[in-house]
Amino acid sequence: MVVREKFHGDLKILREKLLEIGRLTHEALSKSIEALQTSNVELALEIIDGDSYVDDLEEEINDLAILLIAKQQPVAIDLRRIIVAIKIASDVERMADFAVNVAKSAIRIGNEELIKPLEHVKKMHNISIEMLSLSLKAYHEEDLVLAKKVAEMDDQVDELYGITIKELLSLAKEKQEAMNQITQLLFVARYLERMADHTTNVAESVFYLVKGKRYDLNE
Repeated sequence: MVVREKFHGDLKILREKLLEIGRLTHEALSKSIEALQTSNVELALEIIDGDSYVDDLEEEINDLAILLIAKQQPVAIDLRRIIVAIKIASDVERMADFAVNVAKSAIRIGNEELIKPLEHVKKMHNISIEMLSLSLKAYHEEDLVLAKKVAEMDDQVDELYGITIKELLSLAKEKQEAMNQITQLLFVARYLERMADHTTNVAESVFYLVKGKRYDLNE
């Protein structure tokens, strides 16, 4: 009985660490778009410096998960909870990397006046951030309805991505002198689109956790 209580206590710690890595990533992503919009190099550097905390936390999650598998030899849903924690931590850490990439683009653009309002980029960012919050809530509550909603929101990001790419490529023909900025904004749009994909992966992991089988929610 004591062994099982310790095991479930460790599972709780694993879940808490996963929610913490999600919180740190959410914060980094919010700051990254702010740094881009306001040409705030100091904020961008803060995001880059803070990425090591996310990397360390992912490593802690992986180490604890491996230890639990080795010592407890869990089966069924307990094993899935551990496997899913490793998978989600990897996806969330990748999203934090995208926040760093956006911050680096902000630095490369520097104090240049933006060639256009970042309306669609901001919308992509807002939807992606909401997807991250909802996907972690779906994980915490093991809520399939919420997980499915996250996957459906990915279509909105894809649509905005297509619009943004067309607009930027059109501007590239007219404003050759702004190619550096246009290139960086193209990268940013791609980072946000990929972030939404990784959030959909989190939603798929929730389905695997609850149902015990894998579903492709991007179809």
